[in-house]
Amino acid sequence: MTWKQVFTSSIGKKIVMALTGIFLITFLIVHMGVNACIFAMDGGEMFNKAAHFMGSTVLIRIAEIGLFAGIFIHIIQGIVLWYQNAQKRNIGYNIPMGNKGSKWYSRSMGLLGTILLLFFILHWYHFWIPSRFTHTGLNEIAIKNSGEVLDMFSLMKITFADLWVVIVYVFACGSLAFHLLHGFQSAFRTMGVGNKKWLGVVQAAGIGFSVLVPLVFAMMPISMYLGWVA
Repeated sequence: MTWKQVFTSSIGKKIVMALTGIFLITFLIVHMGVNACIFAMDGGEMFNKAAHFMGSTVLIRIAEIGLFAGIFIHIIQGIVLWYQNAQKRNIGYNIPMGNKGSKWYSRSMGLLGTILLLFFILHWYHFWIPSRFTHTGLNEIAIKNSGEVLDMFSLMKITFADLWVVIVYVFACGSLAFHLLHGFQSAFRTMGVGNKKWLGVVQAAGIGFSVLVPLVFAMMPISMYLGWVA
């Protein structure tokens, strides 16, 4: 398979989707772990330390380039595949099969991906751009063994003080859950996991991951808004 076929053929697109999807699953685990530091109940010290480490480490900053490339390639390829599959379904079936053929979220991956792209842009506007470039709304605070760091914890509290922002973030987490519910096991299937035993493990892990990770992410804005973290 040539490099051109990787991005143009149906099989190549699915492989790219699978590889970028697995990469983004790994990123979600890391991102969830860093953000979950807000629940340490130490005034945001652990979270600010973790955020400072992620923002000041050269290798992680370089990896961000690959992350953004992976996100956009995954979403663009996903929308293209979704559109092509939708065209085939319209031609192939005279009677809509609904959930008998596949789950609604499996048929709506393009829509879910578009929602997540719009959410990513909002999320970058709220946190990534201020932390990396403008420092708008951010103050520096002194933390033991870390020196002066940006107070990202306070920025989270300010951002999630608005109810509409919390609602949007929770809605995006719901979209992520359904996206992962299909995408997790689909990625491993594409990469060759077809054995019944291992496929069962992947499906079970996918369901658990699709529930746990979005739930933890959703609890962050909810907890901030309701004052459950200090």
